[in-house]
Amino acid sequence: MTATSVSTQSSSAPGASATAPWTTSKPTALLVLADGTVIEGQGVGATGDVQAEVCFNTALTGYEEILTDPSYLGQIVTFTFPHIGNVGTNEEDIEDLTPAARHGAVGVIFKADISEPSNYRAAKHLDDWLKARGIIGLAGVDTRALTAWIRENGAPNAVIAHDPNGNFDVEALKEKAKAWSGLVGLDLAKVASSGQSSVWNEKPWVWNEGFAELAEKDASYHVVCVDFGVKRNILRLFTGLSCKVTVVPATTSAEDILALKPDGIFLSNGPGDPAATGTYAVPVIQDLIKTEIPLFGICLGHQMLGLALGAKTEKMHQGHHGANHPVKDFTTGKVEIVSMNHGFAVDSKSLPEGVEETHISLFDNTNCGLRVTGKPVFSVQHHPEASPGPQDSHYLFRRFINMVREKKGEPALAER
Repeated sequence: MTATSVSTQSSSAPGASATAPWTTSKPTALLVLADGTVIEGQGVGATGDVQAEVCFNTALTGYEEILTDPSYLGQIVTFTFPHIGNVGTNEEDIEDLTPAARHGAVGVIFKADISEPSNYRAAKHLDDWLKARGIIGLAGVDTRALTAWIRENGAPNAVIAHDPNGNFDVEALKEKAKAWSGLVGLDLAKVASSGQSSVWNEKPWVWNEGFAELAEKDASYHVVCVDFGVKRNILRLFTGLSCKVTVVPATTSAEDILALKPDGIFLSNGPGDPAATGTYAVPVIQDLIKTEIPLFGICLGHQMLGLALGAKTEKMHQGHHGANHPVKDFTTGKVEIVSMNHGFAVDSKSLPEGVEETHISLFDNTNCGLRVTGKPVFSVQHHPEASPGPQDSHYLFRRFINMVREKKGEPALAER
């Protein structure tokens, strides 16, 4: 892929002739790939530069939720949808648990300049929001060409840089991009984790009412969430099923988790290489499996459960990032349209005896779910808390709660 620049038509006065000459605007932002490719555009959001992996996301909506998903830490998101910013931003759609720390994507790439917000829920312009969160942006880029390049060559390491004056040391940025280690071998869960225990009681959002809170007297079950970078809506769906949720840091020991007397244990999503996070998390998960307490994992939690059971994980060529991914659930025979965000996957060929594959991606047949035969233990790769289907995968939360109810001798809920 060759370097691109943003061109605009200039004229000396309003109403100038259509034959006025075209000039090239001075770029105020760059994306510099590890192979030396330089892509020019106009800067938005925060200034400075940062190293990260470049991916693309095919979702048409939900840009605020995407950019605040802690699973995107260490990544620059290229949006394939050309118009971003039309619904503005608000406090209710943030997904990271600790917004003050601003865990999520570190950079963003747009086809066009940010759209003006036009939505009754908009509280802040996306550009102002990006600045406040420290996310560096690049607009005016041929995102189709960049997406096609990633599909052919894989997700590259890069540096995204924004200087309003357009002053860049390009050679230094090339060296910086080339020198970055990448996501393989990188444990980011410790960074994305909230770092301290807390109780979550916010219930799912209700149209024009916002969020209600689960009263202590209405909490029928206690779920402990091991936070590797959990999304808020995951926690809300648990409280919506009458669960008190205690969130504990990624490095919490099995002894401390069990001391909380959970009815169920949840392994959250998160960023980075599961094998790196697994160096401290896998032994804990193995101890938790032995207890027969129902256990459920999503995304990074799914990958680390796979590692704990003896499977292997692998880096994907371009990863799965979007809200239009078809996944088949072998346990029901149904196909769901799901949201995905992962650059690593469990190698289905490495699943040991006694572990069944429950879901696969219908895009590339990669593993998207597993369960342990004869134990209340299962996980999925995709994000069932998101709503692209719109609620095709919410049944997985009820499936987990039914495992809890079964241990308590209670009748099962309808999964759908």
